[in-house]
Amino acid sequence: MDIAVHISELSKDYKTGFLKKKTVRALDGLSLSVRSGQIFGFLGGNGAGKTTTIKILMGLLYPSCGKAEIFGKDISEVSVHRHIGYCPENPYFYDYLTPLELMNYFGEIFSLPSSKRKERSVELLSAVGLNEADWKKQLRKFSKGMLQRVGLAQSLINDPEIVFLDEPMSGLDPIGRREIRELIASLPAQGKTVFMSTHILSDIEALCNEVAILRRGRLAATGNLQELLTAQHGQVGFEVTVANVDPERFRSLLAHNMDINIQASGCIVRCGDEAEVERTIKSISTAGGKLVAVQQVKQSLEDLFVS
Repeated sequence: MDIAVHISELSKDYKTGFLKKKTVRALDGLSLSVRSGQIFGFLGGNGAGKTTTIKILMGLLYPSCGKAEIFGKDISEVSVHRHIGYCPENPYFYDYLTPLELMNYFGEIFSLPSSKRKERSVELLSAVGLNEADWKKQLRKFSKGMLQRVGLAQSLINDPEIVFLDEPMSGLDPIGRREIRELIASLPAQGKTVFMSTHILSDIEALCNEVAILRRGRLAATGNLQELLTAQHGQVGFEVTVANVDPERFRSLLAHNMDINIQASGCIVRCGDEAEVERTIKSISTAGGKLVAVQQVKQSLEDLFVS
């Protein structure tokens, strides 16, 4: 598949201190590739370098060394930005514009004809779930979540081939998050690539095909999300749920090293492999209990992120 984003040995240093004599490396030799037509999750703790990376890709910051390309063109080429959409973490727009005026403004930047600007504005403001009654209100009257919706709408005004989203769910309520998540999920079917940075790990698990995790400006892990979660180091084992057993008698029938969690409705037994699952099922029969479920337990994205 075509490569949408290619980053090679990208680094960024900042001068700090009163006299600007100290140097802090925010990004340290980052290299990764993002395939076209997917939703790519970009993860990391505070200060890991996520926003710095995105701002470099957008041309808002200059790298100290290394290079990056979008659709095979160096990010320094102005023409590549015609195919890009961008929604920053904290979008700031002129307070006295309305959403319709703002969308019209960005449409003019991309030289869209007047009829197309109006059509896209109505389509996108509806798609991000902004009430039509708010389309002619000044942005200074909007909440953070409403501004986030407008920011996402403007990032799509030019029908971009790739969209960069920095914390797109920030400030949204649960219903808003679901609506925006569904919108983002629909973008690959429209031929778009999504490069998304967020702290909300459940959104990454629901949306992303591949991920990269940054730690202190360096790449800590990258690859297919499901493969990372089911890798050998991430495999936890199996859980066997049991009902209608006497917990103490059932415990005595199990191997002494097996983990059993007693609950009001029964027991959950943690098994390391299939052989232990089979022994547990036999013990259930001996104890006169009922097998409720057997499920494979995988490492969660939160576990992977923390590790």
